[in-house]
Amino acid sequence: MPETMIGKINEFFAKPVVAGVELSAPLKAGDLIHIIGHTTDVLMTVQSMQIDNAEVSQAGAGQSIGIKVTDRVRRGDTVYKVSV
Repeated sequence: MPETMIGKINEFFAKPVVAGVELSAPLKAGDLIHIIGHTTDVLMTVQSMQIDNAEVSQAGAGQSIGIKVTDRVRRGDTVYKVSV
């Protein structure tokens, strides 16, 4: 499955398990993403996204979003959108 880089992790909060993502390309709820780093390898579907604590269904390049993640991710990890 082809993957396109769409952003980087800039924050991680353990409780709740949420990551801050700086987007370089659009993303919407329901998209399949792959987060890869030195010790990170998380494949997941985006269930919900927030901008400034407000629920959104999509976000564009240059925006910072928060997404609920299924496992620990680290600052600097790369976020890819998986095309199915």
